[in-house]
Amino acid sequence: QVRLVESGGGLVQPGGSLRLSCVVSGNIFSIHAMAWHRQAPGKERELVATIPSGSLPTYADSVKGRFTISRDSAKNTVSLQMNSLKPEDTAVYYCNVDERLSDATVRRFWGQGTQVTVSS
Repeated sequence: QVRLVESGGGLVQPGGSLRLSCVVSGNIFSIHAMAWHRQAPGKERELVATIPSGSLPTYADSVKGRFTISRDSAKNTVSLQMNSLKPEDTAVYYCNVDERLSDATVRRFWGQGTQVTVSS
């Protein structure tokens, strides 16, 4: 059974930094991509950053230049370094893994989320 466990969330002042980590356990045949999403109160879940296997990471415009996604394949982890945090970054952050089942099909697994609050 695939399990994703996030850590590293918390309360930080505007301008501060946090590093989120997500450990993936269980059997995944082939990873298509790993990513971080977030969901703020009253808003839809949005993609923050994704790192496809064999490709460069991409970011939402709102976090470009401030957030960095990285992946350690040996440890099956994906991390999100968040700098220059703003109050609007406040949300529950979720990591996900897309397992490639075929050329056209992926299966997505989600973590349970970690709260990030940016406030003075």
